[in-house]
Amino acid sequence: MDLKIKDKVALITGGDSGIGLETAKILIGEGAKVILSDLKQSNLDEVIKDFKMEFKTENLFGIAADITDDKSVIAMADKVKKDFGGIDILVNAAGARGAAGDFLTLTDDDWMETIQVDLMGAVRLARAFVPQMQGKNWGRIVMIASENAMQPYEEESPYNACKAAIINFSKCLSRIYGKENILVNTVSPAFIETPMTNAMMEELAEEKGVSEKEAVQWFLKNKRPHLEVQRRGQPEEVAAVIAFLCSDQASFVNGSNYRVDAGAVESAFG
Repeated sequence: MDLKIKDKVALITGGDSGIGLETAKILIGEGAKVILSDLKQSNLDEVIKDFKMEFKTENLFGIAADITDDKSVIAMADKVKKDFGGIDILVNAAGARGAAGDFLTLTDDDWMETIQVDLMGAVRLARAFVPQMQGKNWGRIVMIASENAMQPYEEESPYNACKAAIINFSKCLSRIYGKENILVNTVSPAFIETPMTNAMMEELAEEKGVSEKEAVQWFLKNKRPHLEVQRRGQPEEVAAVIAFLCSDQASFVNGSNYRVDAGAVESAFG
């Protein structure tokens, strides 16, 4: 499918690995210019070097920024405007599980740590980059939510709340800016093989004294019984949905949430 995004400029946060990086591969293959953003420039430089060697492209760039810091986000937006003339596509794949555990043990600081990344990071990015899309009368924003937004897990209350808020926030943006041809949607993955879930499985394996493979199988059986394909999802499986929502082919999709969860969310209407 031709996504009709040749020469569009895309910014992907959380872009040096996992879902963000796999999305970059698809968008570049469709002719877009992609800017990856993450916390450390050195990590981005290494990823970009390897990527360019493998895919023989010059359309990948990197700008480090901290989405918990408004000044850092604004500085990134200014640089993108100067170097690229602004973005057409924003994919916010940056996120953190944050503090987890018994609700009564979680402090205000625990909650705020998660909120600053998973919710306020998205707010800062939209505030900084929507004006660039307005100048082009075309834009696509895809925010990464989670199955936790519809089916919260008791040990992850801050993450649950933030991801539910992302869906609501994105719906709000879609109502404000849809008339300007800036379309906003969310994608909600479940148990994808990313650095975040790798860390979860390492912790679980150590806790139970088993291998990481055994920990994954225990988690699927006991924590994700409705994930019907009984395996972890792969980042490229989520990236395929994101890429479609970034495209001109998705010109009548706005304010929607797409679950990429293999059935992990039990309800049909969650």
